[in-house]
Amino acid sequence: MKKTGKTRLRFMGAVALIAFFSATVTVMAAPSVQPVWGNIAEEWFQNEVIFRGLEKIGYDVKTPLEVEITVAHVAVGNGDADFYAVHWDPLQTAFYEKGGGDEKMTKVGSIATGALQGYLIDKKTAEKYNVTSVEQLKDPEIAKIFDTNSDGKADLTGCNPGWGCERVIEHHLKAYDLAPTVTHNQGSYFALMADTITRFKKGDPILYYTWTPLWVSGILVPGENVQWLTVPYTDLPGGEENAKTKLPDGRNVGFSVNDIRILANNEFLADNPAVKKFFELVRIPINDISAQNLKMNQGEDSMKDIRRHADEWIKANQDDFDKWVAEAKKLL
Repeated sequence: MKKTGKTRLRFMGAVALIAFFSATVTVMAAPSVQPVWGNIAEEWFQNEVIFRGLEKIGYDVKTPLEVEITVAHVAVGNGDADFYAVHWDPLQTAFYEKGGGDEKMTKVGSIATGALQGYLIDKKTAEKYNVTSVEQLKDPEIAKIFDTNSDGKADLTGCNPGWGCERVIEHHLKAYDLAPTVTHNQGSYFALMADTITRFKKGDPILYYTWTPLWVSGILVPGENVQWLTVPYTDLPGGEENAKTKLPDGRNVGFSVNDIRILANNEFLADNPAVKKFFELVRIPINDISAQNLKMNQGEDSMKDIRRHADEWIKANQDDFDKWVAEAKKLL
């Protein structure tokens, strides 16, 4: 049917209206942000809290890229991802430099401070044999106490390749002359720790590496049923020069005391000052992260559970959370 003048006007008006609304939707579409994470479930909680904040500010948070920790740093440096929320400073400095360093990225804020790492043994064995230092593991007779496979060497539950902590452990084995008497057992850390905890519950001696915040120290509690081992002096691999390695009581555990920071692409930060401000402000106490991790170990480990944990944490810290969001929104 041939359009009349009025029909054509109505048709053109409808087209114009559709075009207007389409343009409006395009203009009003929320800016997006691309996270990346290192595939450690115990670190997802912190990400969820950050995602909630970004959404409140007005950002669309894309599905995070899931890669190894070393690759996460490279992805942020290259601009394939906008930020990585759990950079350990200074433990992962070497990864940071490999990804492009200050020229491409910035370590923003400190989500959590005072993250500890180190070697621990069960308190019963420590007291029975008066073991307080890794240096004592050079003694074959002391090392045999922690032998789990009858090869005469101490078995250390260690760190996954690619996490950063494995570099320090391997460095320590050489620096403290422990390689002849200590085996660094690697694989799936959490599976290895499950075996370690089982041995502990049976009353067997245990020797392991761990960090905080993590659920492990909620089960094997330092000072209660396990104790930190000291080192004779600080000796760390490149990238951790001048790092602090002492506990609050002065004991030297040999690993850097870390801040957990948000690593973000420089160009992204320049284009998104509101996000940068939020990253600078957000804080989650170490003990809160450990408590959440313990819930995961006790069975609340689904994505739905972790998101609920994040929502509960935000509700319990609503005033602070709202202030962070409000300050960030001022820069939109």
